[in-house]
Amino acid sequence: MSWLPSLKTETPEEGFELAIKLSRMAVKMTQPDDDARARMRPEYANNADSLTMASHVVAANFQTVAQANDFWKS
Repeated sequence: MSWLPSLKTETPEEGFELAIKLSRMAVKMTQPDDDARARMRPEYANNADSLTMASHVVAANFQTVAQANDFWKS
């Protein structure tokens, strides 16, 4: 089974969690070396610009998930 069977979620909160997962998976697929990611983490974890950029990526992914869910309208 795929790690991403669907963009459909029941609630906006689940949609936001999916947006975070999409963002994390993008990093993991871009840099598949666990050790390399662990070495880099302290650099971006304490950098306001890096954290702001990460928030932008999550926001873009949340926008995609929200659209796929018709903004949770019935």
